[in-house]
Amino acid sequence: MTVIVLTWELHIPGCRSLKEKRTVVRSIRDRLRNRFNVSVSETGLQDVHDRCELTAAFVTSDGRTAESLAGKLERFVDENGRALVIRRTREER
Repeated sequence: MTVIVLTWELHIPGCRSLKEKRTVVRSIRDRLRNRFNVSVSETGLQDVHDRCELTAAFVTSDGRTAESLAGKLERFVDENGRALVIRRTREER
């Protein structure tokens, strides 16, 4: 069994309010959940207007599937078009 936790610190250009930020974060979070069936949460920087921290976690039965899904998640966040990745971390167990 493989457990992977991915965390991204994102910059949201032009975001001037928490309401704007929540719209962008909710969109990315919900699309990750729906498309890839993973757990996703905003885990930090809740009071900063133009930055957020998102964390996704999932469990698979084998390492090959875990690597494939992690790559898909990374590409999706990189290419979302609404936020820029500042930092990323990955934990695997």
